[in-house]
Amino acid sequence: DSGARQPAMLSRVWAQLCALCLASWVAASAAAPHDGVAFAASGGAHGLRAAGPRLRQGVSRFGGSSVGKVLMSSTEVDKRAERRRIISNPNFNRNFLGKDTKEEVEGMMVEEFTSDLVKELIAQSYTIERDDVTIKLAQSYGFCWGVERAVAMAYEARSFYKDDTIHITNEIIHNPGVNKRLKDMKINFINPDKETGVKDFSVVGEGDVVVLPAFGASLEEMQLLDKKGVRIVDTTCPWVSKVWNAVDTHKKKDMTSIIHGKYAHEESIATASFADTYLIVKDMEEAEYVSKYILEGGDRDEFMKKFKNAHSANFDPDVHLKKVGIANQTTMFKDETAAIAKLFEKTMLKKFGPQTLNENFLALDTICDATQERQDAIVELIEDKSVDFVLVVGGWDSSNTGHLLEICHLNNVEGYHVDMADRIRPDGSIEHRKIDGTIEVTENFLPKGKLTIGLTSGASTPDAYMQDAIERIVMLKKLEKA
Repeated sequence: DSGARQPAMLSRVWAQLCALCLASWVAASAAAPHDGVAFAASGGAHGLRAAGPRLRQGVSRFGGSSVGKVLMSSTEVDKRAERRRIISNPNFNRNFLGKDTKEEVEGMMVEEFTSDLVKELIAQSYTIERDDVTIKLAQSYGFCWGVERAVAMAYEARSFYKDDTIHITNEIIHNPGVNKRLKDMKINFINPDKETGVKDFSVVGEGDVVVLPAFGASLEEMQLLDKKGVRIVDTTCPWVSKVWNAVDTHKKKDMTSIIHGKYAHEESIATASFADTYLIVKDMEEAEYVSKYILEGGDRDEFMKKFKNAHSANFDPDVHLKKVGIANQTTMFKDETAAIAKLFEKTMLKKFGPQTLNENFLALDTICDATQERQDAIVELIEDKSVDFVLVVGGWDSSNTGHLLEICHLNNVEGYHVDMADRIRPDGSIEHRKIDGTIEVTENFLPKGKLTIGLTSGASTPDAYMQDAIERIVMLKKLEKA
């Protein structure tokens, strides 16, 4: 894992990633149909995180991802076949675009996103001191491989298509600083209308370049863009594609996909678009409600009202909860995803008996390694009782970052979630996001005297952003002594 954090841009990293992903592609091809050429033909990530996702034999990694509300595609369409048709278009690009631009982007990302402080922390066994401040870094943190790849591809698109109009169908990742950087590059964001949730694709013209973000794009958006004759740069995280493959397996087995996620999240929107019948549950409380309905029945109207924004158009709880498969938004709290899967396994076992369990229930491993590793690392970090509080750095709308704060809360450890260093103010206050999503300002948040800070960041957060935040805290402690 420490090797995955080396910033050097070495050509052998590209070669190793290419060989690794190609081997997985061959294995997956033998086991099941796939969606075309793997992104890894381009060499994978640019090197800030040299190690890609762990590849499990027989699991296809290929496809696109999530986003937005557009026209509803016909339920009669073979969605997997339609996706494969679209990505086979010569204008649909899932690889890096050229050697020269790729190398240019590598240099830009090292300059903008790496951190001397983080390098020092790694070299000093993840703990350093700055005056009265001891900083302890979680051993898995920050940019994941899929996010790094997505940002690099978006940067490269701007460099490669220098004079072309470029759009992106949503935020590339949930990080305000990175998204602002893309806007500064004159990449146009097609964000949903805040009231209707609908995107205006009329601004996209034939021949324009459109970037699909790390969350991916829904099938409806892919169809719309295909008809417009645009050039696509697909930065979808392969882990998201893995979830789509799970949903496709559910469909083949005539199962309803129960998706652990947030129904308005770009990734869950996309995943749902590739399912025939689905229900999205956001947490264990909602899962238990569904479980009770399966076992005991209940008020159908109440059920439909409770999940009014979180199910497929054809969903009927009295019909479509007899055979279920579990999928998840990759950034959800992994322990909760596992618990929800176990709950529905027990539910179906109790309802239908052990003889038909395999026909009534399916749970595939779709928890993202990067998400899991960061959550495990924060658990390990807060076991150190010397930590006064944990500083969590990452976008306020980042699901995986929010779960890092949630882990602190569940273990009775103080945590502050900031999306940028500016939230730590010269007057000694901090503006931070609480676990319920509200934004709060806490005055004089730093304890007097010596201080030990636990430090981590979400999978969409560059290392440099952590350094900026820590430097502000160190400065406040210096001012305290002045």
